[in-house]
Formats: sequence, C-alpha cells, structure tokens
Amino acid sequence: MIPAALVLDGVTKNYGSFRAVDELSLEVPTGSICGFLGPNGSGKTTTLRIVLEILKPTRGTVAVLGRPSALEVRHRIGYLPEEKGLYKKMKAWAIIAYFASLKGLDRRTARARAYELLDRYGLRAFREARTEALSKGMQQKVQVLASIAHDPELVILDEPFSGLDPVNQEVMEEVIRDLARRRRTVLFSTHVMQHAERICDRILLLSKGRKIFDGTVPEARRRIPRRVRIETADDIAPLTARPDVRSAARLSPDDDDGAAADARDGPGAHRWELEVAEDADTQAILEACFMNRIRLKQFEHSEPSLHDVFVKLVGADAREADAREADRR
Repeated sequence: MIPAALVLDGVTKNYGSFRAVDELSLEVPTGSICGFLGPNGSGKTTTLRIVLEILKPTRGTVAVLGRPSALEVRHRIGYLPEEKGLYKKMKAWAIIAYFASLKGLDRRTARARAYELLDRYGLRAFREARTEALSKGMQQKVQVLASIAHDPELVILDEPFSGLDPVNQEVMEEVIRDLARRRRTVLFSTHVMQHAERICDRILLLSKGRKIFDGTVPEARRRIPRRVRIETADDIAPLTARPDVRSAARLSPDDDDGAAADARDGPGAHRWELEVAEDADTQAILEACFMNRIRLKQFEHSEPSLHDVFVKLVGADAREADAREADRR
C-alpha cells in the first residue's frame, strides 16, 4: 500500500486565546488532487504553513512524504504562497530556472526545464520578457511554473486561481491535471468551487479552523438532498405518496422569481419543491405526473453542486467572517 503523501494528526494552532486551527486530522493520498476549501479566516493558509514548517503547531503532528518534517524533504515539495511576487527585472525563463536551481537542478537542466514549461503552457513568446512587462495573469503562471520546475512529488498551491482570467484559469487547471497524471500529489486552496468540482479527487472543507467535511466530490454532493421543482395548479398528493418523494414544500414568491412567475401562471398555479431520494429516477416522477393527470407548467431538476454544499455547511460562518473583515476595515 502506498503511504499518504501528507498526514496531519490532531494539529492545533493557537494565537493567544484565538484558535486558528482546531484538532485537524487528515490524509492526502499520493497522486491525488485535493481541494482545500473554506471561507476567509477558516484556517486554510495557516494549515498549509504548518505543513511546510513555516509555522509550528501548538500541538499535533505532521508527516510529509513519509517524513516528520517538510524541511527533510523540501527538494521534493513545490509551493506557491498566497502572497505572490517575482523579481521584476529578471526574464521569465530566468525566474523559473533560478527557482529550479535552488531545488538542486544544475544550471543547464534548469534552463532547459524553464523553456520546456514556458512552451508547454503558452508562454513561448515571452521567454525573454522581463516579468515586470508581463500581465498579472502571466506573472502568476510564471510563478506557478517556477514552483514545479524541479518536478516535485508534492505540490502545495495557495489560491492559485486568484486574479486569473477564465483562459488562464483553464491553463492552471491543465497544469494541475498534468501533475496528477504523472502521479504527483497536488493540494490547493481556493474560493472558487467550480475548479474544485471539476478537477479534485477529494476535498477538505474547513470552517473556524475545524474540519467539517473530508471526502470525494460525489460524497460531498450527497450532503445536499436532491430536489425537483414543479409548477402546477393540480393536486400533487399522488406525488407526495410516492416512496421516492421524501417531502414537498410550496415555494413562496421570493424563492423562485415570484412576481414574474405569478404574472405568467395565472390563478391557481403553485410552485413546489420536492425533496427526493438519492436514487430517485426523476424521469419516473415526471411520468407519474402524466399518469395522475397533473398538468405541468414547469418541471426541473438538477444535481447539487459543490457550491450548494459549501453554502449549506459554512454559509453562516462565511457571512460572519466577511462581517468581521468589514469591521476591521
């Protein structure tokens, strides 16, 4: 059995009376892509800094690539910090080669590796450009490439999608997928649920320094009940009697664009939200409407998204964190 690339056991970090990380235990499987999610102030960056031994935990243990200290395997780790910055006068290839050489590559190999990465991810024309002449998105791509130029086994990226336009976000996803295809382990923090949903094998969700979910994206979605929305003026009792329909709630106008809906529906039409079983066949529910002469003006269903899970599990905490941040300003 291949050991986990990263193991945390009961990690806690206190700053005086404030607890930034609270009894956090987790395992990141080797070769996986793990998304580290949570609202502002949830402890993500603090945890990553503890993993890298930039910070010491108040208590608890960390094992990185089978060793008790990241410093022992630092040449096998790539890291993109939240606070990003480059040497402005250096050329793009030189930045990447420089960081690769710090991790042990000889100068010739480091330069070849820099050229290879710039070519692969769309920056061939900017090899000789000074970083101060690059756009913010290009600078961030250069810094990401610098963090992986030495071919690390574990890559830790703190908010790698921040500030990138949609095209460069796709390039970043490509970089992460390429690493995973080569059995590298990637742990990245993000506020953008769509990225985690598309590319992660596992997600870890933090709130107030505590782990509130750790598992796969499908497992996360199962935290939210599946729902079907219908509009009808008829009695829906035949639907609520079905074993695969757990509950039905009539929607208020505020729940579903009510003013516009009232204008088109006419008298007697109501909107309903049905909570259905995880294995429910929504096509069968639709057929049941026709069989029971329930005339429909709308029938829609959708799978819960990672955003829905995030809002349900940490929505209140996220709003509280934003309010604290606004107060500090």
